Amino acid sequence: METWFVLTLTALLISLLLKPILSLLLSSKKLPPGPVTVPIISSFLWLRKSISELEPIIRKLQSQYGPIITLRIGSRPAIFISNRSLAHQALIQNGAVFADRPPALATNRILSSNQHNISSASYGPTWRLLRRNLNAEILHPSRVKAYGGARRWVLDILSGRLSESQSKSEGVRVMEHFQYAMFCLLVLMCFGDKLDEKQINQIEQVQRRLLLGLGRFNILNFWPRFTKLVLKKRWAEFIGLRKDQESVLLPLIRARKEAKLSKGDDFVMAYVDTLWDLQLPDEDKRSLTEDEIITLCSEFLNAGTDTTSTALQWIMANIVKYPTIQERLFEEIKGVVEETAEEVKEEDLQKMPYLKAVILEGLRRHPPAHFVLPHSVTHDFVLDGHVVPKNGTVNFMVADMGWDPQVWEDPMAFKPERFLNAGDQGFDLTGSREIKMMPFGVGRRICPGSALAVLHLEYFVANLVWKFEWRAVEGDDVDLSEKQEFTMVMKNPLKAHISPRVNK
Repeated sequence: METWFVLTLTALLISLLLKPILSLLLSSKKLPPGPVTVPIISSFLWLRKSISELEPIIRKLQSQYGPIITLRIGSRPAIFISNRSLAHQALIQNGAVFADRPPALATNRILSSNQHNISSASYGPTWRLLRRNLNAEILHPSRVKAYGGARRWVLDILSGRLSESQSKSEGVRVMEHFQYAMFCLLVLMCFGDKLDEKQINQIEQVQRRLLLGLGRFNILNFWPRFTKLVLKKRWAEFIGLRKDQESVLLPLIRARKEAKLSKGDDFVMAYVDTLWDLQLPDEDKRSLTEDEIITLCSEFLNAGTDTTSTALQWIMANIVKYPTIQERLFEEIKGVVEETAEEVKEEDLQKMPYLKAVILEGLRRHPPAHFVLPHSVTHDFVLDGHVVPKNGTVNFMVADMGWDPQVWEDPMAFKPERFLNAGDQGFDLTGSREIKMMPFGVGRRICPGSALAVLHLEYFVANLVWKFEWRAVEGDDVDLSEKQEFTMVMKNPLKAHISPRVNK
């Protein structure tokens, strides 16, 4: 009996080793170049590394093999592309081919309700329905304009928190206030209600616990059937975080549904209101489940809060570090709004080219994500003489494209002036004509909320400079070092001295 067990186990292990070896032998000549791969072991080692750990390794490999390389991460080949021309060829010229998403890993399958959200859904009818709903119902210019009052409300909250914090110390750590303000705004847009501080904090905490914990759960994706047996506590911890999220978001979803049924004249459409009546294009034409609505609301909150607050901190850090930028920006605002104005109105933003240049330079120099979400192809495709396989993932290196010295002079410097001579059509963030930077991605899977994110950055940066003078804390220089969390954040968060501008 023991002999048969040993033989069976040995045969199983040999088959597990032979399968990837044979796969490599058959496909290695076609795939983009990359380092030598040891089956199973290499996949395990790559899975243990975070994106921030992978990034310098990938750059070193690309200096050796070229701008398109292959790594074996998990069971699928992972293609990494840093060249902007190749990105344009893939995502713009062959957008439909590169618009798919790879199958979700085990943990992401749970968080995405089996890929029933916009960011991870396969390229097809379900994705089109969910994205069209978001664009038409919430991100349409008329709807965005309708939330102008919400932005003013959040600006008052943020200004009050900054003033209060400054009165208690010599400097303010601004990131927690930026995050709280963005959560207030996106929660209102998602659920339609101005929640109190305790509720906002609950939502923020449960969302961030999941986002910041994803790295430690990567190991669960290595042979999930195996890890569910040997890492039961880790799996239980992960499932517990998801249940915590459900316990916080589901009551808000159900309460909003009740409010919608008895809506009055002052009812303003929120994102969750658009989801109950959707009919998924499945065989049974079913409605979304509560679990799927939780996933979509979570995606909406994450996409609009963490990335925007991260970008806002990077931009304000450079404004503090380089006072001449702040002076020029303030003078531009002063030339547009009345001297006694309490705030910069949204209609004033279009008259401020230097403000727009500051925002674009912030997104170029400090993109919140250094990689877009992984793509996959609908069929094997030849790119730059190499086969991009259908069973692989395709990763585009956002930061490297925005730092390309062939496009940007002195690319690591913060110079908003470089965007002031973009021509009559302005700078193209969509990459349709040419990719010079792609902080929101490009092509068919470009972030649908990119215009809203730029509006939020312009509105809050303009008002923060109009209302306050920002200075570095004495003896504490602004450090622009990076650290990977859910987004690429400041390693040492911005601490600034903030003074109200009494006589503008």
